[in-house]
Amino acid sequence: MHYQRRRFLALAAAACGIITDHLAALAQTHHSHTPLPEAKSSADPFARLQGGTPHHLTPDQESQRSFNSPAPKGQQGRWLARAALPIPRSEMAWATELNGRLHVIGGYGEGRVDRGYHHVYDPQHDAWYNAAALPRGANHVAVTTLDGRIYAFGGFLEQNRNPDHNAYVYDPVQNSWSQIAPLPRPRGAAAAVALDGKIHLIGGASSPTAERASVGWHEVYDPKSDSWSIRKALPGARDHVGAVVYQGRIHIVGGRFNTFEYNTDLHHVYVSDRDTWELRSPLPTPRSGHGLVIYRDRFFAMGGEGGIINKPGQQTVFGQMESYDPRTDSWQSHAPMPTPRHAVGAVAIGDFIYVAGGGAVLGGGVQSAIHEAFSLS
Repeated sequence: MHYQRRRFLALAAAACGIITDHLAALAQTHHSHTPLPEAKSSADPFARLQGGTPHHLTPDQESQRSFNSPAPKGQQGRWLARAALPIPRSEMAWATELNGRLHVIGGYGEGRVDRGYHHVYDPQHDAWYNAAALPRGANHVAVTTLDGRIYAFGGFLEQNRNPDHNAYVYDPVQNSWSQIAPLPRPRGAAAAVALDGKIHLIGGASSPTAERASVGWHEVYDPKSDSWSIRKALPGARDHVGAVVYQGRIHIVGGRFNTFEYNTDLHHVYVSDRDTWELRSPLPTPRSGHGLVIYRDRFFAMGGEGGIINKPGQQTVFGQMESYDPRTDSWQSHAPMPTPRHAVGAVAIGDFIYVAGGGAVLGGGVQSAIHEAFSLS
């Protein structure tokens, strides 16, 4: 009897050890990351693309800022300053969250438009880190997270033109990128979202480079087979859109037809089981290059740009913060961004929306290292 009891306890202890080791392995697989070198925040809030030199906004440039929304006022919330980016950057167009950290990839900076920058922000420490750069740098790269990895698609090799077809996947455990099946058709400024184990790449702009026309292409990448398929195109071909997935449906909000002179308020939702698109309530402030994130079961849109380049009085950088309630198909407004920007890196982590970098004036002439966070609390 004593022998059987001792044997049972030994087996139970061994089983507990196996389970503990298995759980630890799962945690290592899904939540760990290679320690990254810290990157000091930039002392300069703005820099010019031309020459990559520090810049102070002129009164004319500051006059481009817009704050007022036509949407009914909701709970206003508050904005707080957070650690600035390591360098002023813009035209990332999007960012993604992985394991509670913000990843900002590619874009303009230091006088170049083809860098493979990969900065990682940790909200717990209010600190930035340098991660492995994209194998080939580009701006307006579409990024999203799926199953503990980051995927990056396309982008532009020149300033907002000359689309790329390359695609990569990032492993945070190894801090390394690997090449995957290239895009069927090259494009930049597209939207990438994950749904049901696959990644939908929607809209954007493509070749010929001299025309840089918007497209409505809707292609789906399957990581398991490393292959692409085609779904129904987005109605109203456009780029620089906001995109989120909510309750199994993809929402595409705003964007532009070819240029920011032709911004749109269109809001489409993709119903995957019917491979069709439906209209929803439009964005109150038509804009492109804005951030769009899900926070407290609402879609929050912030920033963006619009107007005509080199036309004083017709150039706008938006600070408006507007949110959409998918239950009522309605919009409301909140406290605007203190520093209006476009082509930002925006994600929601915990009870904050983090908005890093972006263009401080219409177009790509001035980059920003400014990083601000919004909360309704």
